[in-house]
Amino acid sequence: MSKNILILNGSPRKHGNTSALTAEFIKGAKESGNNVVEIFLDDMNINGCKGCFCGGKDTNSPCVQKDDMLKIYPTYQNADIVVLASPMYYWNISGQLKTAFDRLFAIAECYENYENPKKESMFIMTAEGDDFKACEYWYDCMVKYLDWTDIGKIFCGGVMAIGDIKDKKELKLAYEKGKSIN
Repeated sequence: MSKNILILNGSPRKHGNTSALTAEFIKGAKESGNNVVEIFLDDMNINGCKGCFCGGKDTNSPCVQKDDMLKIYPTYQNADIVVLASPMYYWNISGQLKTAFDRLFAIAECYENYENPKKESMFIMTAEGDDFKACEYWYDCMVKYLDWTDIGKIFCGGVMAIGDIKDKKELKLAYEKGKSIN
């Protein structure tokens, strides 16, 4: 059975190393018959969460702010799997991904006790260095508290300049992970 996969790509480089990993993941996932939507967050106008707790009144437009998140909410709600993809910035995910992810709380406001929709999730990250511990800790906590199911992580270090990822084993891992989803 095919799955609906949403990739929230927090990289500002549309053709950078993070995108090279997501491209291989997408290739494998589509070959297995899955539906994949990748959203490049840097192309979008997304405001930070206001913490107003005023969302959740309309599942089609759950947040009081009317910006490009309106393009993400329907795909997110329909997704079986959410892939968070980001380069490491200052030992964390990019601001683009953090801002969009925070705004998904408006969906939780649509449900009793702010219960988040149950999803499977995956984390894809690139970095100049190779210490992903802080980012992995954030992701593991997020999965735990949202009651999501982690289906994998791909961390690729030693990549800074566009193209540094060429010939890295993580490209094959991303393809194989996508291919394994069915």
